[in-house]
Amino acid sequence: MDHMGLQGLSILVVEDEPLIVLDIVQGLQSAGASVLTAHSLHDGLQLAAQSEVSAAVLDLNLGDGEGAALCQCLKQRGIPFVIHTGYTPIPVACGSEIVITKPASAEELVAAIQGLLRSTARA
Repeated sequence: MDHMGLQGLSILVVEDEPLIVLDIVQGLQSAGASVLTAHSLHDGLQLAAQSEVSAAVLDLNLGDGEGAALCQCLKQRGIPFVIHTGYTPIPVACGSEIVITKPASAEELVAAIQGLLRSTARA
């Protein structure tokens, strides 16, 4: 796998479990990405609305709410995202984005983001 496949990109990670955040961040950084993290729905929405990010990894079940609003915000801004959750069903607002069931390896998430970005680059 191309480990530098996210070079120069900024990825938003919204996840409220510290060990999972750490694992994802390390995986994304080793793929060359810079990473913004949010540990709550509130912080995730602020970063999603204001930051220049290339893609995002979202946990939908956050301590302060459920992530459908995050999906809507990212979609409005045209930012592709991967949903990383242990819960189904996925809210309608989140549509047919890629869903990766927890627990997943950082490599799986990196590969999913690379795939997303390749498909949006072709679109």
